[in-house]
Amino acid sequence: MAPEKRVSERTCRLWSAIWNWWCDQRRETSTFSAFRRLLGIAWEFGRESLPDRRRQRYGDVDYDWEHRVNTTGAALNWRTRLLGLLHSQYQPVPPEQFREMISALAGHIGESADLRQFTFIDIGSGKGRALLLALEWGFRRMVGVELLPELDRIARDNIRAFQEPGVNAEIELVCMDARRFTFPTEPSVVFLFNPLPKPHLRVLLANLERSLRQNHRALYLVYANPVFERAFAAFQMLRKVSGTNQYSLFATSAGR
Repeated sequence: MAPEKRVSERTCRLWSAIWNWWCDQRRETSTFSAFRRLLGIAWEFGRESLPDRRRQRYGDVDYDWEHRVNTTGAALNWRTRLLGLLHSQYQPVPPEQFREMISALAGHIGESADLRQFTFIDIGSGKGRALLLALEWGFRRMVGVELLPELDRIARDNIRAFQEPGVNAEIELVCMDARRFTFPTEPSVVFLFNPLPKPHLRVLLANLERSLRQNHRALYLVYANPVFERAFAAFQMLRKVSGTNQYSLFATSAGR
């Protein structure tokens, strides 16, 4: 494919994303509120482009140095950063926070079940850090769902580069809109690190509830940075069973 055509396709995708965001915002609020939010995104995008903010995006780089991977928010092109602001800005989960949440999940499940019986599904998997961290817990398989192609490509490189003695698991990466993701029917742990704006989260939860009604099964949902937790109130198949101010843990009635 010619470079000019690739640039044209990327530009079309960007304008399409901006238009879809605008339509969603107008449905959710009003034209005035949508315009104010768009100005806020433009302001934040400008701030994020400053040299000092670029350095901050390297964040907790220790994990990347230890495992020779690239999972921080640094070194993303401007299109990916802008698309992230329209949906949910890329931010990798801190390793210790992830381990705390999954430890709490394992403690809730108790001795009656084993995480090795579950499929781990990361919605908004980004560069794949949560998937790599989940390798420590022995899930039977893992699935990452990511909207942005650049992040998906980096995640694939990270999985190939990741080296941990004695760790081997099936990891599937899917580059698509999470609202159209078909949830597998086996027992699962769904992980969300605030990856979606509220309207998109509602669609995802509606699809998940429909899947659970069709195939009732044990399913846990770990929602980190739960800024839209109230959206869960409209869905009956998931009940909150634990949490802190940093995360919420939901389960189906098939779980404990």
